[in-house]
Amino acid sequence: KLLIEYFGNNIDYDPDTVGDLPKAYKKLSYQVEAVNQGYQMLIEHHGFFLADVVGLGKTIVASMIAKRFLIANGSLNTKILVVFPPALEKNWKNTFRLFGIDRHTKFITNGRLEKIVRGEDLNYWPKEDYDLILVDEAHKYRNHTSQSFGFLQRICKAPRNGDGLVKGTNKKVVLISATPLNNRPQDLYYQLLLFQDARRSTLPPITNLQSFFGPIIREYRDLMRADEPDIERIRALYDLIREKIISQITVRRTRKDLENYPKYLDDLQEQGIKFPEIAPLKTVQYDFNAKLSKLFYHTVFYLTDNDKINYNRYQAIRYLKEELQEAYYDQATLVSKALAGIMKTLMIKRLESSFYAFKITLNNLLISTQRMIKMFDDDRILIAPDLKINELIEKGFTMEEIEDMILQLSIENPKNNIFKADDFEPEFLEGLRKDEALLNELHNEWAKVKEDPKLDQLFHSLNNELLDKSKNPTGQIVIFTESNDTANYLAQKLENYQGKGVLKISSANRKNIFEVIQANFDANYIGKRKDDFQILITTDVLAEGINLHRANVMVNYDTPWNATRLMQRLGRINRIGSVAGVVYNYIFYPSQHGDEEIKLYKNALIKLQGFHTAFGEDAKVFTHEELVEQFELFKEGMPDEEDKRLLYLRFIREFKDTNPKEFKRIKQFPLKARTARKNIHANKEESKNTSLVFLKSPYKMEFYRIDEQNEVSALTFLEAAEQFQAQAEEQGFNVPPIHFENVQAALNEFDKDFLGATTETVTTTDKADAISAQAKKFLRDFKSITRKAETKKACEALMNLVDKGTFTPLPNEIRKMKRQLDKRTMSYGQADNLILAIAQKYDAFDNDTDSDEELLKAEIDLNVTPEIVITETFID
Repeated sequence: KLLIEYFGNNIDYDPDTVGDLPKAYKKLSYQVEAVNQGYQMLIEHHGFFLADVVGLGKTIVASMIAKRFLIANGSLNTKILVVFPPALEKNWKNTFRLFGIDRHTKFITNGRLEKIVRGEDLNYWPKEDYDLILVDEAHKYRNHTSQSFGFLQRICKAPRNGDGLVKGTNKKVVLISATPLNNRPQDLYYQLLLFQDARRSTLPPITNLQSFFGPIIREYRDLMRADEPDIERIRALYDLIREKIISQITVRRTRKDLENYPKYLDDLQEQGIKFPEIAPLKTVQYDFNAKLSKLFYHTVFYLTDNDKINYNRYQAIRYLKEELQEAYYDQATLVSKALAGIMKTLMIKRLESSFYAFKITLNNLLISTQRMIKMFDDDRILIAPDLKINELIEKGFTMEEIEDMILQLSIENPKNNIFKADDFEPEFLEGLRKDEALLNELHNEWAKVKEDPKLDQLFHSLNNELLDKSKNPTGQIVIFTESNDTANYLAQKLENYQGKGVLKISSANRKNIFEVIQANFDANYIGKRKDDFQILITTDVLAEGINLHRANVMVNYDTPWNATRLMQRLGRINRIGSVAGVVYNYIFYPSQHGDEEIKLYKNALIKLQGFHTAFGEDAKVFTHEELVEQFELFKEGMPDEEDKRLLYLRFIREFKDTNPKEFKRIKQFPLKARTARKNIHANKEESKNTSLVFLKSPYKMEFYRIDEQNEVSALTFLEAAEQFQAQAEEQGFNVPPIHFENVQAALNEFDKDFLGATTETVTTTDKADAISAQAKKFLRDFKSITRKAETKKACEALMNLVDKGTFTPLPNEIRKMKRQLDKRTMSYGQADNLILAIAQKYDAFDNDTDSDEELLKAEIDLNVTPEIVITETFID
């Protein structure tokens, strides 16, 4: 009964739910299962993460899910929005056209979302018209303070206007990313807020996401500050996130899933599909001679020691006199130090990437420092964050022309300005001259360096291992680097290597030669294949959205800034249809000197371990210290190794097929079915008089366990299913009196979760909690003093949004308005109008409803009583 109620209509496996596929794609059982699972999550939780479906590519599976929703909602009424990075535009449009759903869809790059929010582009439908939103590379929206996050959240949470067959005002959102857990736990938290409310989620058992993530975020921050990473504790934190959050709303299929699930494996074998094996990680090491090693250490010392280069070129506003700082720049010292820190890390990263890239960056820093010194000599110091002054100088613009641009920009943004030398503290110019002298010294020393041991090692590996026919039958190689300068350098050095071409890709040419890349490196390419290029050298612009699996050897020439890129890179050659049987992954390690400074190795290890623990992974991609694991959520086929959600779905399907009469009888059980069972738990005394309760409302499902002391704890579906599961021969008993007390305790807990979750004070940061509390108090107070009925209604609606945590930036906007009133820079009449404007901006009146008419009525009546589906109590 639990499984029938939980899975609902998804029990009947129907491959036709995804519609007809393009001729280029086969309809595989595991992809259809993933599509249907995603659709169920859309209905239950309004959104989910599409982490990956091995071998197919996220774009293909996302297109199937979009078509599945289109069929269910009614094609005449459905409007879809796809948000993507500019480099992936062609891939998305081609795929949607193949699936025949492009006419129902608008496509927009992630830098143009304001066009929809502001309604200023007639090429897009209003934000309220969209029913389904697909967001590619969703981890790019992990920064909740960014303008793009605010725009996307408003689009995703604007109520639907559509009259489709899928009822409700909530939009459906698919967040597409191979690495949704990108750097820190809060990255996942804020992405969740694109389709969930912070303090009233639909995820069992976590109603208050804010109170769940708060302690985890704080502990993770402490772990990252430690000298040595506590891997075991990191595992424990991410294991908790995986169990309570990720398992509820993530679609992911690894190669292990497919190989261990008999139904999937039979399907793959029948269609002649086999995945390549992944060889153990291969490391490439290179050594410096004594002279070069001395220069390298000397350089790192100059770049990182506080008494040496201080990157003053990027700290100008810090040295402005105090009155000018206050007039034009907030937190000038903090911002300046942050920019200097970024430049320091960038210089070390360039040094690790290649000597060539480092020399270019070193020269650029020297020139920009000298240019600022000249500005002092000319008594005209230009500070314009909205302009790239050095690039304009390189393009031939005169200083007078640049000054005119700054004056125009200063009208809208006073941070763009022209200062006099006397506007700065004297130590600023002194620091610039010191930086210039040290940078010039390094520049001259590195100009003498002609050798490149890292490049020499690459050639040695190519000649002796990478192109070995026993490993590399096609003779093709993909080389990734984070630096475009390094990519250019390698392309020049490897040009016509062994008589074959080298193809170099960056953001500048990816779109224009996309077909060339596919024709030469995509084993699934439909058109005429070509063999014009042996080596593909690329930046991370090709780490996503393309197949490169005619090659089976990949080289990471440097370690990316974001270590999870390593997994995305490997995914380009580990795909269905790979030409070779084994995939090889090589990596150049960062030097000991550089890593001591920026802790790249430690940070990469921590982030990757977090991802492995949360999502599971097939192979080590960075270091042999990674504790690569296959967690139960992502395993199938063997005892204790199966995807438990799919295991239960498979069980109920097979039960229906083999026992149709019994299935029908159980399905017709009335609600409030109850029983008592003999205590089967290991600790019988501790479990005595414990009850399990399954509650269901239009808002969400909940599973509870109530112990003998009447303490209530929420369970996930998987935890509940394991405890409800019984042997067929088990006897049922009449329930004891305490059963009804426990059920009432569960009902009370449900009410507390639903109506009281927003009052909890535990949050991601104490500051965020205080800001929300201040915003609610201000709105409550303003409601009591305003005479406008419309403003009173707006205050009430905005309080509801702040209470639930619907829009992340909203409390801050209310706080800013309060400050203006306190400083008397705003009148109460202006505040009246601003409150109405903010309510309109966030669709506050429309958002005063939820996703179901029954739920709306329940909220109005303040009586959100769930249905009791089944309950049971353990007795002696």
